Amino acid sequence: MTGLTSRANAVRPAPAAIGGQRGVEIWLWCIAALIVAMIVVGGATRLTDSGLSITEWKPILGAIPPLNDIDWQMAFEKYKQIPEYHLVNQGMGIEDFKFIFWWEWSHRFLGRFIGVAFALPLLAFWATGRLRAGLASKLAGVLALGGLQGAVGWYMVSSGLSERVDVSQYRLALHLSVAMCILALVVWIALDERRARLETSMGTVSAGVRSFAGVLLAIIGVQIVLGAFVAGLRAGLVYNTWPSMDGAFVPSDYWISEHGLLSLFDSHAAVQFNHRIMAYVVLAAVFYHELRLLLGGATGAVRTSGLVLAAAVVAQAVLGIMTLVMHVPLALGLIHQGGAALVLSIAVWHLFTARNASVVDGSA
Repeated sequence: MTGLTSRANAVRPAPAAIGGQRGVEIWLWCIAALIVAMIVVGGATRLTDSGLSITEWKPILGAIPPLNDIDWQMAFEKYKQIPEYHLVNQGMGIEDFKFIFWWEWSHRFLGRFIGVAFALPLLAFWATGRLRAGLASKLAGVLALGGLQGAVGWYMVSSGLSERVDVSQYRLALHLSVAMCILALVVWIALDERRARLETSMGTVSAGVRSFAGVLLAIIGVQIVLGAFVAGLRAGLVYNTWPSMDGAFVPSDYWISEHGLLSLFDSHAAVQFNHRIMAYVVLAAVFYHELRLLLGGATGAVRTSGLVLAAAVVAQAVLGIMTLVMHVPLALGLIHQGGAALVLSIAVWHLFTARNASVVDGSA
């Protein structure tokens, strides 16, 4: 019995030392960068009307694109069976179909690549005992969430294959929300690995500022979800004026009476108005928070991350206005979506520094 126990202990990887591993940290930052790229490519599939070009979900075999003219024609014939082709792209040629196909295929392939790039190193780090105690279960949870995201993606696409010419804005918002959650988790874990490895001080902060850092992350998350509804309804293509909405503060068609409360998410005017108002809320909250940081004597990384967050939010707001008034050109639309992912990542960084900084007394 003792021999069996000894052999079991021999094959079980020992937890890494208390300090984080540099290799693990670098790997997680690479994964975070890939997720940001995935979010941007996902935006491209939306802006180029490519999301419904692949009408099947084949998690493994779907990684192989059409390899010859016959394969391309078969894929095209399948696309011709859905409403989007008949009502939007009737008469589309094979070359135009290839354009939208490659965008969607790239989005799905990148998702598969991220899964492999996450799973294999995770297994290797675990097998060699380079993961700190408790980290393996956290990373396994992130991996499971990534697998769920693939199913959510198909759930979104399937909403546009039978009765609609586009995907449900509700399912699109869910898909983007899960992607942003995965990004936030990966960034947080990477930051924690760095903290454990370097054991550096995060500076000082007042208790009130520390608490409000979490509020900031929450409202930034809400703003991103509202932006997903704008993208889902293509609401950025209407009311392309600022600061008014074609001369009015609240547009006359904000409310669709027959939709009831769902009008908040079904009306083009409503989703754009909501996104605008929440942008002002985020800006006001960031300026308020920054003032408290400065007056409260915050120091070190928490002060730096707060300044970077304020600058990023302002830049994202300006970019959003430019994207709107220029009728959502592809380049600006993609930069704006990628900017949302970066702002979220910086907000996570700021919350992390606030949670790990030393609390000092202060009224700010």
